[in-house]
Amino acid sequence: MALCPSKLAVIGMGNVGCALAHHLTIGNTCDELVLINRNREKAWGEAEDLKHSLGFSETRMRIYAGDYADCADADIVVLSVAAPYSEGGTRLDMLDKAALILSDIVPQVMDSGFSGIFIVITNPVDALSYLVHKLSGLPAHRVIGTGTSLDSARLRYFLAETMEVDPRSVEAVCMGEHGDSQMIPWSQVTVGAKLFSQILKDNPERLKGFDPARVQGEIRQVAYRIVKSKGATDYGIASVAARMIKAIVRDENIVMPASVMLDGEFGESDVYAGVPAVITRNGIKELVTYHLEESELAEFRKSLDVLRDVNGKMMRLLDR
Repeated sequence: MALCPSKLAVIGMGNVGCALAHHLTIGNTCDELVLINRNREKAWGEAEDLKHSLGFSETRMRIYAGDYADCADADIVVLSVAAPYSEGGTRLDMLDKAALILSDIVPQVMDSGFSGIFIVITNPVDALSYLVHKLSGLPAHRVIGTGTSLDSARLRYFLAETMEVDPRSVEAVCMGEHGDSQMIPWSQVTVGAKLFSQILKDNPERLKGFDPARVQGEIRQVAYRIVKSKGATDYGIASVAARMIKAIVRDENIVMPASVMLDGEFGESDVYAGVPAVITRNGIKELVTYHLEESELAEFRKSLDVLRDVNGKMMRLLDR
């Protein structure tokens, strides 16, 4: 799989797919970018608009609308298609329609001869990453979901505002489902390499009233508020997906949260969930396993139980 020159395909030109294509373009992330959409005219329009942005930029990329056959020599295929979201529902409520959409798309991508890396954004992302792994037959380390990367970015931003520091000084992740059962391992959170639990003890007045449970609830729910307000979340998820893609293309070996297959880590296996992982040009190199407190581990495993139940329902649906 040659990554120089690099070729990316983005399937799904909705809000997220378009925002991602823009991120990839202004970041000069790859040499060739193909946009694929059920409505090819929409993909053509987005590709033309992006090409016209290159005239006064430092970016040099080939951008065009294509079809599944163009995935044959792609290094990365991004799945950003989406099932309709119903107000008041959750990501898991989108499962049936989304699973049927991907069960149609993934075999066509594989029939092209694709042998690269899938990045899955489509929600519910953990279950659908598991599905893409099963449908594609690719090794699990080459099927990666965005998972809790966006939740973690939101958490870092929230804590940075609380502490009045740059978000890059905060190390914090959400784990488990990218959804309502996700959890925050507070024992692992640091600000400027100092444990956040110690910061709370050392600054009782400054952080008076800080409630971890309330923060966790806000991080879980903020996406629903954004969707209700503007109809979709796109900038945040496009940004973290672009960062993940850049790590692959440039073989960066960075650690960031992703939805990945567990294979004995945390005593769990055969389930995709959000955990910190090392990302390279070959996909996931290894997972970062924290020494969680007993209560945190129990909460994490409870989230995995939710995901396993969803996976079972999804696979039974497709077997009908």
